[in-house]
Amino acid sequence: MSTAPKSFLTLEQYLSQERQAAFKSEYYRGETCAMAGASRKHNLIVANVIGEMRQSLKDRMCEVYPSDMRVKANPSGLYTYPDVVIVCGEPNFEDDEFDTLLNPTLIIEVVSESTESYDRGAKSALYRESSSLREYVLIAQDRVSIECLVRQSDDRWLLNETRPGEMDAKFASLGISIPVTEIYRNIRFDETKQKFSCT
Repeated sequence: MSTAPKSFLTLEQYLSQERQAAFKSEYYRGETCAMAGASRKHNLIVANVIGEMRQSLKDRMCEVYPSDMRVKANPSGLYTYPDVVIVCGEPNFEDDEFDTLLNPTLIIEVVSESTESYDRGAKSALYRESSSLREYVLIAQDRVSIECLVRQSDDRWLLNETRPGEMDAKFASLGISIPVTEIYRNIRFDETKQKFSCT
């Protein structure tokens, strides 16, 4: 999740600064926002997903990256660091630094109470402008909830949800399934903090 905008920079200034920075920042239309740290649950889920994805895709022309891979969402111009990003086929990069991916196939964000609104709203819309993106996934860390927005042939997006009691989470753009228990391995939920929703 990003904090409040810090300063206005040109893209060239941002990339130069970012490549030397001790922390990561998003960039959009001249504004930079520092990325906040992640919780233990968040990191466990990301590690679980990366491990399972890599195993499932090891015989295919796909690369699985953790959150240190910067992604540019074209044509929106958002530069950010998804929790997990996968590219199938030849990866395309912005320049010969090979640190800004242009053609993600699937992006995963692990959401928390503080990031959920942004990840579902503005960030989701900017990601989905990217013509290469086939699937955008939101994984909750406070409950079993995996939501996959999958691009259809007419460029509409279809929501596939994995809920408590279901055995596997299906990632349609990759044609794979991952056991829900593996995604949430070593995660314990605090039942007293479960959010209520009547929608």
